[in-house]
Amino acid sequence: MYAIVEINGQQFKVKQNQEIFVHKLEGNSGDTVDFDRVLLKDNNGEVQIGAPVIENAKVTATIIDQVKGDKVVVFKRKRRKGYKVKNGFRQHYTKIKIDGIA
Repeated sequence: MYAIVEINGQQFKVKQNQEIFVHKLEGNSGDTVDFDRVLLKDNNGEVQIGAPVIENAKVTATIIDQVKGDKVVVFKRKRRKGYKVKNGFRQHYTKIKIDGIA
């Protein structure tokens, strides 16, 4: 059984007991979050497709941790002008575990 759910504007294919990284969600470790924008649900070959979402379907998950991603280096340069700027960026992620698909 799996579902395609929209979380913070991105779509994820999730299964029960799966751990995924999503863009930062509000909450602390151990909090439970519900996602009601379920776009597709497959229950052993029985597929339900929403238009655009499935009514009365939701995915529950538990927040495991708030983490940062790898550093991305942003380097800007203009030739022959002596202009150089170096910046770094780390995206904030939330690690969640899918508890159930209803």
